[in-house]
Amino acid sequence: MRAVASHVVASLVALLLALSLATSAHAHAVLIAAEPADGSVVTEAPKTVVLRFNEAVAPTAVSLLDAAGTPRDVTIRAVDQSVMVTLPADLPQGTQVVSYRVVSQDGHPVAGSLLFSIGVVTGSAAPAGDGVLHVLIWLARLGLYLGLFAGVGGVFFAAWIGQGPAGGRLIMWSLAIGLVCAIGSLGLQGVDLLNLPITGILTWAAWASAAGTSLFPALLLAIAAMLIAALAWRSPSFSVAWISTAIAMIGVGLSLAVSGHAAAASPQWLTRTALFIHGIGLAFWMGALGPLAVLAWQRKDSLLRVLRRFSTLAVPVVALIALSGLALAVVQLESFGALIDTGYGNILLLKLVLVSLLLSLAALNRLVFTPAIALEFHRTRPLQRSIALEFVLMIAILGLVALWRFTPPPRVLAMSDDVPLAVHIHTDAAMFQVLIAPGKVGQNDFVLQLMNGDASPFAAKEAMLTLSLPDRGIEPLERSAALGPDGYWHVKKVPLPVPGRWHMQIDALVTDFKKVTLEDDFEVR
Repeated sequence: MRAVASHVVASLVALLLALSLATSAHAHAVLIAAEPADGSVVTEAPKTVVLRFNEAVAPTAVSLLDAAGTPRDVTIRAVDQSVMVTLPADLPQGTQVVSYRVVSQDGHPVAGSLLFSIGVVTGSAAPAGDGVLHVLIWLARLGLYLGLFAGVGGVFFAAWIGQGPAGGRLIMWSLAIGLVCAIGSLGLQGVDLLNLPITGILTWAAWASAAGTSLFPALLLAIAAMLIAALAWRSPSFSVAWISTAIAMIGVGLSLAVSGHAAAASPQWLTRTALFIHGIGLAFWMGALGPLAVLAWQRKDSLLRVLRRFSTLAVPVVALIALSGLALAVVQLESFGALIDTGYGNILLLKLVLVSLLLSLAALNRLVFTPAIALEFHRTRPLQRSIALEFVLMIAILGLVALWRFTPPPRVLAMSDDVPLAVHIHTDAAMFQVLIAPGKVGQNDFVLQLMNGDASPFAAKEAMLTLSLPDRGIEPLERSAALGPDGYWHVKKVPLPVPGRWHMQIDALVTDFKKVTLEDDFEVR
């Protein structure tokens, strides 16, 4: 029996190592530009809608609701950091709604809608919301955290600190809930990616699409950690339990460090290490609460010994949790103002309030209730209540952390301000992609990528950029473009003195007798 258990644990350890080494983290995608621009009014129906993100994305679902409220078929393709949506040719006048859903490189779905009007602004039905799905995703994430921290952490406590089965029912239920929620999280991820109804979780497509994201190895690591912990609980010897639970705790740290917002942030050597330490520390702390509450309720003779042993270790562990959490907060926020100005910061602020209450209870347990039990052993009721409140606060904190699944951190939002403005112009004759950096008032550099209608390179002898702002009385400003070694045409240090909707015209000379002209507008911030 011991040999079989050791073999299973060894196999799961190999899985943990393979997954942790094979996983890479990326940034969360943010839509930085669209053509036509959101809320714009165009005179003619565009042939394509271009969505530009701050990183390469994989489109999973794009839909169009025309001005008559009729769903229309579109075709999509990804080109570098853009998603190109080809529209039907017979769109009616009025407001059109393009809804998109893509998966970013950190595995998180990114969804939104773009509204533009042809000729005139009209009312149009908005796409349905994702409220129920988001609630289910949040619950699944909360259940997963319960399995990792209360479940795996509880088994670790039983083996290393309590050295007994106290709190076994809570620990086993936490592991069972965590395993179910880990599996459910994967299916719900696929439903979210493909913009399916809730019943879409029963389709193979949902699971297959989710398996292609960075969440998949993270969940496999979490499942492996919980299975190792469950085996360790039934281990016939403490030596096997010690090794198994230590490996399971490493799995907890790895599962948090390989996917998600924080794991994607730079420098990754810092953020991933901080996540690893933070996860293991939380599992150590939360895993102890159930067994300690049971020991206090039953007034076991070992209570005082276990309390003192846990308190001695808890002090450095809590310090590591605080330091790693501080490092992650600094990286994610980038400024104190983000605590107030962003949804991510608001969640963090509320979390800090709850953590402060949690630390106060922990200090009360260590400095007041434990010495009181040492003087009068039967006085365990205050400790029971304090531990129960600690557990409730832990659940509330995990619930807040699970909300971050739907909120990009401020560092990602700040990245979008530094990305060049992108304009895509597409006709049957040619397709021009223009990058304008920084896309704000002042001097700007223009990069022109000239292509044929099928996206093949466009052969041009010369290229001319003409800019004007008729609304402000700024007449056409002409600049010759220079062909760079990268194959793109460059126009450097073009002054854009005032904000507004500028008109851009690009003349590409093919021969002395043939010229292709494309033009469009862009918004200067």
